[in-house]
Amino acid sequence: MTELVTRAQLILLARTLHVPVERLAHLEHLGPHRLHELQQRMAGNLFDRHTPVFERIAKLVPIIPLAISLPIVQKLVPPTMTGRAAGAIGVLYPDKAIEALLRLDVSYAADCGPYLDPRTVGQLTGDAPPEPVVAILNELLARRDYITAGPFLAYATPELIRAVEEGVPDDEGLIRSAAYAYSAESISAVMRQLLTGDGQRVPRMLDTVIHGSKELRLAALSVFARCAPDVIAAVGDILFEVAPPSAVADLLTTFLAADATDDMLRFIGRLSPQALTRLALNPVLPELAEALVDAVDGSSDVGVWRGVLEPLARTSEQVRRRAGGRLARLDPATVITLPALAQAARLWPPLLWVLAATDVDVQSRVGELWATATRLDPDVLERRITDQRLDAMLTTLTTTLRMLR
Repeated sequence: MTELVTRAQLILLARTLHVPVERLAHLEHLGPHRLHELQQRMAGNLFDRHTPVFERIAKLVPIIPLAISLPIVQKLVPPTMTGRAAGAIGVLYPDKAIEALLRLDVSYAADCGPYLDPRTVGQLTGDAPPEPVVAILNELLARRDYITAGPFLAYATPELIRAVEEGVPDDEGLIRSAAYAYSAESISAVMRQLLTGDGQRVPRMLDTVIHGSKELRLAALSVFARCAPDVIAAVGDILFEVAPPSAVADLLTTFLAADATDDMLRFIGRLSPQALTRLALNPVLPELAEALVDAVDGSSDVGVWRGVLEPLARTSEQVRRRAGGRLARLDPATVITLPALAQAARLWPPLLWVLAATDVDVQSRVGELWATATRLDPDVLERRITDQRLDAMLTTLTTTLRMLR
């Protein structure tokens, strides 16, 4: 996960602490995983601190029937207090919490949403009937409160996901809310249902993305790039069915201009062979080939490299020659690590096919750099390359290059 997910987690943390996101900008360097952990801990501490007070309130639940208490609560108690107290009620009296959810006015329940303990959201979405949750989700999306809606999707059960497919028509809202869901497994589960369900939502969703704003496109990229490989492949196949080449080119340039290259490449790297071929034939790719190679200079992320090499290997010889020449001019430390990356991710075929289109002097430079790796101090080599079978790989590479010449 990259900058897009980091930004979403930073916004969620700011929401938890009730401060402007700009005040937390210095925490961006922590990355998405640490920010998510920090947000979860802060939310837990804030709610746990007031647990004794809310438990005393919750003890009134069995005494006063909800049919009597809830109308009064909705008129007199601010949603801030009700939302925060819901956690204690849900823990002590889960059946009552579900009954309250069924009785609450949808608008008032949505008002309470931002103040719910995240743990309570998980319990409600897991135990409550899907109908009231879908109604609240629709209300949140109508308000464009994607930050609050995100956790509802993150904790969604298979039953709720099916209900969302049928009962939530806002494609843009679903995408932008899912961008705030941290769990890649949850996002994949939602997308699998949308791919296989009777509603056939994904073509319509992708059409919405194609014609949507820059913010929507980036949110969609953040969602799709975190899905499981099989989900990405299925989404990619549909994308190339519904999007003309000009629309695909526009998406690529949008992502590059927004510095979302890593997410874009992780998505591209998991496309099916058919989709990769169609991408390689897109008129914009020759224009972007060298920029894509430059974008991975210094990276050791095999997912990013896969997203560069797989489509470039399917381009014309002229494009491969330019891309291979640019690759040879990357930082020497990057070029030296390529054999290990190719071995780890099974990227030898596309890497060699790109290099095979280059001139002899380019191939010689790459070979010299790879040979240099065998003379490095072992400690330095271990830091740069994790695979320890470099000698065997170099022998294989040398033989293959000779055959290609």
